Parts: sequence; structure tokens; C-alpha cells
Amino acid sequence: MSFLKTIEDYLRSGETSSRDLGLEIEHFIIDENGDQIPFDVISPLILEIGNRLNAKIHYMDGYPVGYYTGKYSTSLEPSCQFEISIDPYNDLDTIREIYEDFRNTWAPEFSKRGYRFLTKGNLPKVETGVITPDEIPLSPKKRYRYMDNFFQTSGKYGRYMMRASASAQISVDYRSEEDMARKLRVLSKISPVLAIAMENKTDEDSTINGNEGQKHLLRIQEWDDLDPSRTGFISGSVEEGFTYKKAAEVIYNTPLILLTDEGETTEVKEKTAKDLVENGTIKEEILSEDRKIKLAEHFMSMGFFHFRVKKYIEIRVADSAEIDKALGYVALIKGLMYNDENLNLLDEELKGIKEPKTIQAAFDSIKTDGLKAKIYYGRTAEEWLEYLLEISEKALSEKDKEYLKNVRTSGDNIEGKALRQ
Repeated sequence: MSFLKTIEDYLRSGETSSRDLGLEIEHFIIDENGDQIPFDVISPLILEIGNRLNAKIHYMDGYPVGYYTGKYSTSLEPSCQFEISIDPYNDLDTIREIYEDFRNTWAPEFSKRGYRFLTKGNLPKVETGVITPDEIPLSPKKRYRYMDNFFQTSGKYGRYMMRASASAQISVDYRSEEDMARKLRVLSKISPVLAIAMENKTDEDSTINGNEGQKHLLRIQEWDDLDPSRTGFISGSVEEGFTYKKAAEVIYNTPLILLTDEGETTEVKEKTAKDLVENGTIKEEILSEDRKIKLAEHFMSMGFFHFRVKKYIEIRVADSAEIDKALGYVALIKGLMYNDENLNLLDEELKGIKEPKTIQAAFDSIKTDGLKAKIYYGRTAEEWLEYLLEISEKALSEKDKEYLKNVRTSGDNIEGKALRQ
């Protein structure tokens, strides 16, 4: 069986009747000067706390970089942004409890060392121009060194993205190929509205160097000029008739930058998975099924599109946010994606949006005018957001409706009750 078919079958194996939601939040861990925690402080701490929790420790290049507890995993991003990835659940209270357990485990340890959690789309000292990303060190993973080298020539903002950005991501299930395609199509079209709803800046007037006049969606601006071969929208995903095979072809033909196989990371630059199979670097005939799956998952991880298709759809357009707002976002997505009436309604209302360039034009308008930007059919981003909130609310339980209210709140660090104690 060809590797392309392996990827296609992997995507198909994600089909489920479950309606769970995964939540990932990346955090800056900063000191009193606003500088991020260094790798040589947080990596040993991951090992210490992971062992205390009887968690499975994850190593990369010999360093402890995360752990898995059975309910959530942690990982370190390029400049020690600290991510929690919560296993998928349908109940938002459960997601909150797991997150609060994580925070209450780590906050005292950071505090003793002079650090604290911060959730923002960009590191404040970079966003406000106090320092540049070049002044922030990378963690000593080969992966990030190779990526850093590659992004210096692929676009303008690789160092901003790697060293000074943080996001909140949601994953949603799909029950069939048609359901996957429809959800991805609708999500792509509403993505500019989701992004501005979850914008989380430090200074409302700040801009990125070189993009003066665009005060909104700074993190999206960084991704937009990172590398066109792996960002934006998955080719074909906005159109009717998107399939697992088409998604697999994108994954198989995206330049990899690096290859991680059996614990070893090597630099491959512009080569794709297809190139590595054809030139014999990856020998399909000797690979176990487990190794094939791990390679397929690695190939998927090197596409940084607004949405990823794995065994679920990963939504990647939101800035990092405190837990109340993040769970409001989860509630919004739950009411839209897990209600067929809402999905059909949005699919029909947005059928006139046929090309990624129309969605990109909406993003570009919002970058300048924020919620007041006119995007689709003469309606503003704010009007679309209110509409999405309205139809989502109708599909939610009374308990989830309470969470939904937090979408309209500030993205600042106003943490939940348990975290304020």
C-alpha cells in the first residue's frame, strides 16, 4: 500500500459518532521583566513534576519537553511557550476542571522561581516593540533550529511566530468524509470572524514592524507571511467535493523542513514526503504499520494551515486566551459544529464564498478595521459574530450557554474563580 493511501486511510479512521472537543492553550511563562522562562529552568521542572504526577515523560533530542497524564499532555513550543493539550471531552465543566488542575499544579512552582502564566496572542515585549524576536533564544531542539533556518527565507515573520506568538486551538470530530468536508468548508469561511472574536492584544494600537496601519490579528499577520507552502487554507477545502484523498495529497506534498523518524531528527528543507519516498530516504517496504502511522502524523504536523485535518479537524485561528474566554470559544464551536441545522444553515448562507481569496480579503479588511470591517454580503465582522453567537446559543444546553457569554469578554488574564484564590 502506498504511503499516500496510508495517510488517506489514517484520516478516514478518524470517523466517529462522538461529539467531543479538544482544547489546547499555549502560555507564556514570564518573569517580572516580561521575559520568558529559559529552557534550562523549565525542562528539568517538567521532569520533576511529570514524575510526581506519575505521568509519561516525553523527550526530544534527549531533553524532557512534556508529559502525558491520561487526561492532558504538556509540551514546549520553540521559545518555551508552555502548552497544555486536553484530551477531548464533550462536557465543558470537565475541560475546565482538568485545566484548573494543571494550573494549580504549576502556578506555585513557577511563582517560587519568579515566573507566572500569561495568555496573549503575542509576547507583550515584542508586540509593543520593547524587544525584537531576535533577542529571544530558541530551545535546543534540532526541530526548531531547522525551522528557524528555513523561515528566514520563506517569509518575513518566522521569528515572530516561533519566538513570540501563542494560540488557543480546538479540535472537533467528524462522522464521515462528507461531514469532514462540510465542517472544514464552513469553518474556513467563518474563520476571519472567529479570529477577531479571539484577538488578545496587549496594546490596542500596536502593529507589527512593516505592517503599520494594521492593528488587528497580529498573530494571523505573522502566519500569513511565514511560508505560503504550508499556511493559509488547505488547497481545495473551501470548494465542494473535498475528500480524504485530497487532504492526504496536500499532506504528502507539503515541504517538510525536517524529518523525525524513530527519535532522530534530520534536516530535509524543501523535500516533501513524496520526495523522501521516491528517493529512498523513507523505505516503505520495510516500515511497520506503527512506524508508518508515526511518520504520517509527523507529515501532518509540518503543515501550519488555519485548519489541520488529522483524525479530527484542528481549528488554529485563535489567540491564546484565559480559560473563561477559551471555554466560551469552545462553546461557540460546539453549538455551530455539532448541530446539523446550524451547519446546513451556514453552508447555505455562505455558498457564495467559493474561493480562499474571498476569505483572505475578509481577513485583510479585519486587520485594518477590526470588528467594524465589512466582510461578506455587506455585513460587518461584528454582525457576523453576533449572528454566530445567536445560532450557536440556540443549540446549546443552559450550562453551555453560560460559557458562551465569555466570548464577548476581554482576552486579558482574568482567570477563573479557582485560579483567583
